[in-house]
Formats: sequence, structure tokens, C-alpha cells
Amino acid sequence: MATMTEGGALKAQAENLAGSEFRDVNLASSRFDDVNLRGAVFTNVALSGATIRDACLADVTIAGAGYEGMRIEGILVTELLRVY
Repeated sequence: MATMTEGGALKAQAENLAGSEFRDVNLASSRFDDVNLRGAVFTNVALSGATIRDACLADVTIAGAGYEGMRIEGILVTELLRVY
């Protein structure tokens, strides 16, 4: 069951939130660990400063995004795209 912390943050553990919809929601500085996002759609999402580790990105599509400063395995994505 999801619980609220003293600071007002939501803590959900072992929950099934499949099919949920989040609109105009602030999840800044949130942590996601052992989360299934297969088939999720992200539109108009700010991921600046986010870190993704130990993730399966098979069949992921990124379109219409800003890549300035984005790195994959330490390599600037803008450089990869330029060389491509």
C-alpha cells in the first residue's frame, strides 16, 4: 500500500500501478528502483540531470528531444549523431 511521508512525498512499494496516468505532476528528485516501465509513453517530460543506470533500453524510441550534454557510456550523444 502506498504511504505518505512526513514531507508529503508518496512512497509506493510492491504496488501494481499498471495503466496509471500522470499529468502535470512534479516528480523531481524522485527515485525509481526495480520499476517496470515497459510500454510507457513519456511526452513533454523534463529529464534534465536525470541518471539512468542498469536499464534495459531495447526497442526504446527517442524523437524530438534535446540532446545537449546527454551522454551514453560517457560519449556525448550530439557527437555520436554528428559522426553518424
